[in-house]
Amino acid sequence: MTQPLLADYVPILVFLVIAGGIAAAMLGANLVLARRKPDPEKLSAYECGFAPFDDTRRRFDVRFYLVAILFIIFDLEVAFLFPWAVGLGGIGWFGFFSMMAFLLVLTVGFLYEWRKGALEWE
Repeated sequence: MTQPLLADYVPILVFLVIAGGIAAAMLGANLVLARRKPDPEKLSAYECGFAPFDDTRRRFDVRFYLVAILFIIFDLEVAFLFPWAVGLGGIGWFGFFSMMAFLLVLTVGFLYEWRKGALEWE
């Protein structure tokens, strides 16, 4: 006799229940067993090992976000280069020229940001 289709998903349901139970037990143990002795040093914002300058809720300069976005863009570029280099023998000339087009677009974007002064920190 055949089993119903949902019977195949019972192990997944058991796994999710066990994982949820373990997570709830860890959070509950933390709430029950942890010592709560807050002091100003623990509650203050951490800024590279010295006392914070000002309120932590002040606005950041947009250059911080710009540097973060530039890092993500060029980090992704390198992340695409490694698998491309490994599989270059199998993908042939089409893969080679596709990656060259990708690098050209990123290079044009990098030159544009360089010319606009996005990399200058004053």
